[in-house]
Amino acid sequence: MLQKGLVKTIPSPELLSLKMRNVSELFPGFLSGDFALLYGSNDIQSLATLLSIRAQLPTQLGGLSSKVIFIDGANSFRLYQTTHLARLCNLDPKQVLDHIYISRAFTAHQIAALITSQLKETIEKYSAKLVIISDIAGYFLDEDITEIEAQRIFSQITNYLSNLAKEQQIIILATYLPHPQTKRNTLLHASTYSKANVVLSLRRTSYARQFVLEKHPTLSIGSSEVPFQDLTLDDFLEVNA
Repeated sequence: MLQKGLVKTIPSPELLSLKMRNVSELFPGFLSGDFALLYGSNDIQSLATLLSIRAQLPTQLGGLSSKVIFIDGANSFRLYQTTHLARLCNLDPKQVLDHIYISRAFTAHQIAALITSQLKETIEKYSAKLVIISDIAGYFLDEDITEIEAQRIFSQITNYLSNLAKEQQIIILATYLPHPQTKRNTLLHASTYSKANVVLSLRRTSYARQFVLEKHPTLSIGSSEVPFQDLTLDDFLEVNA
């Protein structure tokens, strides 16, 4: 006699893909549960903007079909750039902007409060699957906050973000912009690096930009170069179309 058993289907983790020439084989994309660090050149801010739009695409196109929470710690959100990229993605710019919820912080304590006291509730309110934190360390490098306090609070928020990504099964991307190489900057960068499970850097060489996968739980680390002439945001989107 055959005995019927119940088969439990485990849903596949959602993937936010880059689909960028010469990069996709190295790094297919971010998975739900990832707390990722993006750092290197200032180009990472444009990449973050692109991802905030790609997240709104259907899952069949490598998106998340999701709204996005953007915590702007560097006053880096650019309205014109976002609407321009939305049009290149054949999306309605107004609808794209309506689906990006921006919170701005102007001090280290404000960005810490946004993350530890309000972020989880906001994620649940909007059913967001992607959170972007722009220039996560910027305000913690300010001399208005002591080095000891900056390190203490910053360690708390990076640990919180790592746990929150797993708990909510969402993707949290933190950008770390270039800053003067001080002891404090080195320590804060190391703190973010240690808590992130995915680390991707974007660097400039003489003839190309180099994407480097520095840390990943399952993929092999490595790098990929893309020539300068292929690296406008328009080209990114043509590859992703």
